[in-house]
Amino acid sequence: MNQQLSTKHLLGIKYITKEDIELIFHTADNFKEVINRPIKKVPSLRDVTVANLFFENSTRTRISFELAEKRLSADVVNFSAAASSVKKGETLLDTVNNILSMKVDMVVMRHPAPGAPQFLADRIDANIINAGDGTHEHPTQALLDAYSMREQLGNLKGKKIAIIGDIKHSRVALSNIYCLKKLGAKVVVCGPPTLIQKHISTLGVDVSYNLRETLEWADVANVLRIQLERQDIQYIPSLREYSQYYGINRALLDSLKNVPVIMHPGPINRGVELSSDVADSEHSIILQQVENGVANRMAVLYLLASREKLK
Repeated sequence: MNQQLSTKHLLGIKYITKEDIELIFHTADNFKEVINRPIKKVPSLRDVTVANLFFENSTRTRISFELAEKRLSADVVNFSAAASSVKKGETLLDTVNNILSMKVDMVVMRHPAPGAPQFLADRIDANIINAGDGTHEHPTQALLDAYSMREQLGNLKGKKIAIIGDIKHSRVALSNIYCLKKLGAKVVVCGPPTLIQKHISTLGVDVSYNLRETLEWADVANVLRIQLERQDIQYIPSLREYSQYYGINRALLDSLKNVPVIMHPGPINRGVELSSDVADSEHSIILQQVENGVANRMAVLYLLASREKLK
């Protein structure tokens, strides 16, 4: 197995190899042991400064990255655009250059504009980790999702994975598709026709509009929320109607011959895409996803920092 990532940045799953993904998972296995020990810290990033730049609201991803950084003993700088000079008209490049002048080694960035991490990576020397850019990609979410599936199913080659919900506006869906296809899984996307891109089959996935058939077929159902904040027009008549046709409740699960593993990247709209008795059921691994998020982000941070040291 390669001991080094093929890239200086993590901008998207599209830009890394299957070998990179397997190296991240192998490293995350080791870090998962660390975070379950009484003393949860290692000194791996003791001389590294990481800036978390969140130009969009985030709770889970930001906290997960911050925890991963602190578990690795990095120095952490948190930056929120809502309370910054960005509000006064400062450009993205000025903001980051100001932060880099403070000798920051790595930047974890979430931004509403697709391509913003790539824009930075082309212009500054620090390692860039994309924590979500618009409706483009969210690579660490895809890594932790695939890692969680691997824990449940073993090797993902040939496994049947359904991604259900608002595919059109979801960076999680796109990153998941790239990741799962690289690992050899079969992928179906399912949702209302208005919430699935016309040409998504060119990515090697099948499209279904029938929730029951999709759940019967799948080994795993990764359920996404309706992203109303990204919708410029109304794509569905109402959340109530969406829930009626595409929401997963206990009665539906109990009626299936084959019940898939239930996943969700969060935050859950309880009662819309998942009922509480499904989200909290024995079929759900949503809390394991959260734990695996810290281990996988530790792995990405460590491997990128290690790559710089080996240069």
